[in-house]
Amino acid sequence: MALAERPTTVAHLAAGPVEYRLERRAAATVVVLHGGHMRAGLALDEEVFAEAGLTVLAPSRPGYGRTPISTGTSVPGFADVTAALCRHLGISKVAAVVGISAGGPTAVALAARHRDLVERLILQCAAGPLPWPDRRTRVAAGLMFSPRTERTTWGAMRALLRRSPDVGLRFLLGGMSTLRPRRVLADLRPEHRALLVSLLGQMRSGAGFRNDLRPTGDATADVDQPTLVIATRRDGAVPFTHAQSLAATIRRAEVVESQADSHFVEFGTDWPAITEAIRIFLAADAGDIINPSSHNQPL
Repeated sequence: MALAERPTTVAHLAAGPVEYRLERRAAATVVVLHGGHMRAGLALDEEVFAEAGLTVLAPSRPGYGRTPISTGTSVPGFADVTAALCRHLGISKVAAVVGISAGGPTAVALAARHRDLVERLILQCAAGPLPWPDRRTRVAAGLMFSPRTERTTWGAMRALLRRSPDVGLRFLLGGMSTLRPRRVLADLRPEHRALLVSLLGQMRSGAGFRNDLRPTGDATADVDQPTLVIATRRDGAVPFTHAQSLAATIRRAEVVESQADSHFVEFGTDWPAITEAIRIFLAADAGDIINPSSHNQPL
């Protein structure tokens, strides 16, 4: 299963250029803010929105793809850029903004700062208001993804995947799961292995990932929209405590706990149930969604 890069466009806004992919379907729009090492042309975890007939707008965050680091460099800054991009495209209402992994803080800021635009918030394995990542990961990432080493790092990873895919995948999964990488890899379906290899063959970090590691402010208390928090306790990249923190501080948050073995919850056996929960959440009238009972239960 290969992941094909999709066409993108660059909008020239007052804050600077921003790369985006717009796939128009129905009137309702979902904004997807992907995680680290991703850009607008790489569509991952979007099938649920396409199947629901929703328009998808996916911008490249600062430092990724053709969005320079100077365009809305900070989390609130790029939240405002994303709102401006919506206006530029004639989008006056967003059914949901989706924040995946390192894209979570920007999704939270967009919901908090632009309540008239955003109706719902979906956070998938998203970094929350807790410190992230840990010091060891921050130092290692700073070395591996600096302007001088980023290209070499990805070149070495792709060479390893060509020579020994299982070794390369175990190396990746070592930082993505709390379980032993060999076990996680053994439980992956063949099509998921192929998708991971294809994804890793196209990822780049640019200046974006180092920018993601900068401390961000906490806007969770200002989010009033219904929020779906999706996470797994076996996530080695963004600990489950982030989901707990998000649920504790966002007033109308509901947690859906995945049983996936790693940060890649789309590879979990319960992913069909997760996507069904997303469909139900999107189909409900935002004004009718009250504080879910799971919000007040221990996680």
